[in-house]
Amino acid sequence: MSDTPTNVVESRASTGSFTGQTPYSAWMQTDALHSLQRTVSDHPGEHAWITHVQVSELYWMLIIKEIRTAQGFLRADNLRQAYRTLLRVVAHQEPLQAIWRSIDWMTPTDLLAILSRAVATYGKDTALQGWTYRQMVYLLGIKQPQHLEHFKPQPQRWAQLNQALSEPSLYDDVLACFSRIGMNVPKALLERDLSAPYTPSKEVEKLWRDIYADPDGNVELQQLGETLADIAEGFSQWKHRHLMATRRTFGARPAYFGTEGVAWLVPTMDEIPFPELWSARTFIGDPPPVCPHMAGRRS
Repeated sequence: MSDTPTNVVESRASTGSFTGQTPYSAWMQTDALHSLQRTVSDHPGEHAWITHVQVSELYWMLIIKEIRTAQGFLRADNLRQAYRTLLRVVAHQEPLQAIWRSIDWMTPTDLLAILSRAVATYGKDTALQGWTYRQMVYLLGIKQPQHLEHFKPQPQRWAQLNQALSEPSLYDDVLACFSRIGMNVPKALLERDLSAPYTPSKEVEKLWRDIYADPDGNVELQQLGETLADIAEGFSQWKHRHLMATRRTFGARPAYFGTEGVAWLVPTMDEIPFPELWSARTFIGDPPPVCPHMAGRRS
């Protein structure tokens, strides 16, 4: 975005004094936007790579803003508006999946030609250690304090992320809202250190099981649960696409801070937000008395 102060932009907008620009270009800051793809190599695919990552950054920030809005509604016990807001998060995840296609064609030769120049110019890094992605992950409830070390060269972002680490995640606000409306959420869970990794609770698992016990009851809470499941699934799908892109363009090479890229990413596939919402699925619904795959077999 432009460095022009917001009040100056608003003043210009009110007088229509954006000299030399159409209203569209002034509003969308297209001149600034299209000056941000600054290549460091001669490879024709670098623009695609930069655009892919920059678009991802914009959508991650959009998701952060939506989650914060949803948290505000949850803190006001407005489940309907929280649900409507979170539906938009699901929608914003779709483009994040789709833009992988713009760089799927890259081979190791293509990507290494670009990254070798980027590393020589800026140093080695990864988008998964960018502050935008890390803040989104913290809001999704995956709290890992060790990642803060990476942001010491950016004191403002370190402070921002440290605050996000210690504040309630989206899931924390869901459970706090459930507690206020009379559901059985353990007090210790609500009063725990929010910066520590979340430990799943059998009581919360039962809470989700009870919400789904009657398909015609708790409809609003079930809708919220399914939307949270969509968000968690979309997040996991994106991580899978990233893992496969790394396999495709790096193989088993060292990538992230000397660690093999695939080895660094594989454990993150188990980091699924809202864990009890998933574990409760084992107990939701009435299974048949005999597994159909066992039919015809002797006990």
